[in-house]
Amino acid sequence: MVRAAILPAVGSALEIAGIELPEPGPGQVRVRLAAAGVCHSDLSLTNGTMRVPVPAVLGHEGAGTVVSVGDGVTHVVPGDGVVLNWAPSCGSCHACSLGEVWLCGNALAGAADVYAKRSDGSDLHPGLNVAAFAEETVVAAGCVLPVPDGVPLTDAALLGCAVLTGYGAVHHSAKVREGETVAVHGVGGVGLAALQAARIAGAERIVAVDLSPEKEELARAAGATDYVVASETTAKDIRKLTGGHGVDVAVECAGRAVTIRTAWESTRRGGRTTVVGIGGKDQQVTFNALELFHWGRTLSGCVYGNSDPAVDLPVLAGHVRAGRLDLAALVTDRIGLDDIPAAFENMVAGRGGRALVMF
Repeated sequence: MVRAAILPAVGSALEIAGIELPEPGPGQVRVRLAAAGVCHSDLSLTNGTMRVPVPAVLGHEGAGTVVSVGDGVTHVVPGDGVVLNWAPSCGSCHACSLGEVWLCGNALAGAADVYAKRSDGSDLHPGLNVAAFAEETVVAAGCVLPVPDGVPLTDAALLGCAVLTGYGAVHHSAKVREGETVAVHGVGGVGLAALQAARIAGAERIVAVDLSPEKEELARAAGATDYVVASETTAKDIRKLTGGHGVDVAVECAGRAVTIRTAWESTRRGGRTTVVGIGGKDQQVTFNALELFHWGRTLSGCVYGNSDPAVDLPVLAGHVRAGRLDLAALVTDRIGLDDIPAAFENMVAGRGGRALVMF
């Protein structure tokens, strides 16, 4: 039995309880968690914005140590440090055949599996494949990647979602070039990673935008040159900071219709907006045909930072070792398993950066 955070049903409060994990079967790996990040996507699963089979153990951003492996697993052995990959690519669907592994049509197939039992014998699903809000988990072999050399195991948890997403949004989706100007809308864990990524890319001016004035220090430490408290005049405020033109690139990390529209309006004519935040179906964004023609701006979605974890993790590790990427700076709260509900409340209230569950 191991302790885990269980979502009994959509709209229900999390329950911290013991679960029974099986030994890994063929092609599976058992991992003892070192740390797990609390991501807004976990909150989206609790309120139904995103849907997975329930009851489920949540948590999709984590790292830990391999305890045991099933038959056929050769890329990791017991004792290895691993990063959990919640969206493993199948390698055979249409998206994978195009090299767009972040759009794999089968990436979340494992979320429908039964992977563990509650103490009463009822079935449990593994949230977004990896069930990282638990002391230990059993996952498919494709859901674990070796922790690169030089990256502390607890910090490595952040690579599994926040950093791959924020860094990828800047480097893969928006393709920020040296000397460009960037605005990051939403300074949570992903937004902080995007700010660092924009600095690494050599952006000349980096504007951080958030509803909370208290996040300015965090944002500037991550690389922001300017800070704007979000309001009805945000787009105008950003244009004033950029000679009246607007930024070259906006990265939206909130998933709200008003923020997406504001991010788009904050870019120059011909600018690029990448939407990272996951919003609900009720978040309708509208544009008229004339403004789309006149402004010539690009608006694009971004899934998992358009990243290939197997390729990008070594690159990120290089930035960590060189001191360009500070993983620990994304974390504002180090908490226990029982504190996850409070971390959700902080996210809803817009407080802090990443909360990291320590095991």
